[in-house]
Amino acid sequence: MSGLNIENLQNTFQNAVNLGGSPGAVSTSPTQSFMNTLPRRLSTSKQQKILKPFSTGDMKILLLENVNQTAIEIFNKQGYQVEFLKGSLPEEELIEKIKDVHAIGIRSKTKLTAKVLEHAKNLVCIGCFCIGTNQVDLNFAAKKGIAVFNSPFSNSRSVAELVIAEIISLARQLGDRSIELHTGTWNKVSNKCWEVRGKTLGIIGYGHIGSQLSVLAEAMGLHVIYYDIVTIMALGTAKQVSTLDELLNNSDFVSLHVPETPETKNLLSAPQFAAMKDGAYVINASRGTVVDIPSLIAAMKAKKLAGAAIDVYPAEPRKNGVGAFSDDLNKWTSDLISLPNLILTPHIGGSTEEAQSAIGIEVSNALSNYINEGNSVGSVNFPEVSLKALNYDQENTVRVLYIHQNIPGVLRTVNNILSNHNIDKQFSDSHGDIAYLMADISSVDQSDIKEIYEKLNQTDAKISIRLLY
Repeated sequence: MSGLNIENLQNTFQNAVNLGGSPGAVSTSPTQSFMNTLPRRLSTSKQQKILKPFSTGDMKILLLENVNQTAIEIFNKQGYQVEFLKGSLPEEELIEKIKDVHAIGIRSKTKLTAKVLEHAKNLVCIGCFCIGTNQVDLNFAAKKGIAVFNSPFSNSRSVAELVIAEIISLARQLGDRSIELHTGTWNKVSNKCWEVRGKTLGIIGYGHIGSQLSVLAEAMGLHVIYYDIVTIMALGTAKQVSTLDELLNNSDFVSLHVPETPETKNLLSAPQFAAMKDGAYVINASRGTVVDIPSLIAAMKAKKLAGAAIDVYPAEPRKNGVGAFSDDLNKWTSDLISLPNLILTPHIGGSTEEAQSAIGIEVSNALSNYINEGNSVGSVNFPEVSLKALNYDQENTVRVLYIHQNIPGVLRTVNNILSNHNIDKQFSDSHGDIAYLMADISSVDQSDIKEIYEKLNQTDAKISIRLLY
């Protein structure tokens, strides 16, 4: 093709970009998410009344770490005051910011410790716009009456697809070949490069992500075995094995999908690498503490492992930037990055437009439902309590939300306070030391509401009280 033709082609591309791109451009695809197509609640003969706090304009929401725009839009529609920041905050700045907010949305880098939460005087709920919640002191939050919500499944497909891509890339040494060609080296080889068809994938943790990965892997001809601490029904022809060692002994690829707990810390270390097949591969897109990185480095240097893909790390930078991933962060970084056939990614397992959009919708709706209706279904640290919505013909009704210590005699005390009024609905449940009661009280006026609040506020077991109209 002549230089003139190439120039004309480039101009055509540039004109298309300037005019907004072609109708089927890939960049328009991610705006559609499965969360956008979820069925709405079935309509009823009576129009539902939307409960809200006394003044939504006073509800302050702080969103950190570039939470998806879908969440901002949902909160704005509720009439909340929304402050949005692209990054996380150092502890002292976070303490200052959190003092006045009623809800906070974070991802994985923000640490909501007891020290931080102690200053959150008005905080009602926390939204983790991700799967993990280990960045929040869940017990302390519960004791302060703060419900925590997360997104347990919305990025499952994105993580599973990344793992599939890494399995193929490791088997074909694509990372090394790409780096070589970027530096001008032509290295066409087939030695130690494999098809994945017919190989065995061992999945540690068969939850939302592990089971999705299982289905995708089988479609590509992989045999799938999995290990989990509970018995879970297999999808397709996957097979659950009874011990971790059995999985390690028989897998060509091992992929981890477990939460961060004391039991999963260094789940794969020197003994586990020794139990694996010679020339096996390890993929970790779960939590940075579940793989002992120094032992992984040793196993790869000894050629026990033929490759690895790591997306998560014990310590991760708070923000993007050149030089952020260094020995200052993790002392073994230089040794790690020197290894061949090693794919390193910056915690991007769930970082797709579709996943982040779905997470934004899921978590923001959970927070809004809790703020507006008291619905705590889906909370990870709190009793799951819900009452059906009120109808517009139910006037002069208040919803009482009473969070209290889970000790004997509290319900008797509360019901004595409410006994002078008509209780339309009531539901109570407990979670460890915390209990949560919801009650709809009808035929009340402002003086009744004030009296109910004052009496409940004086109870010894009270942690938090909210009243919704």
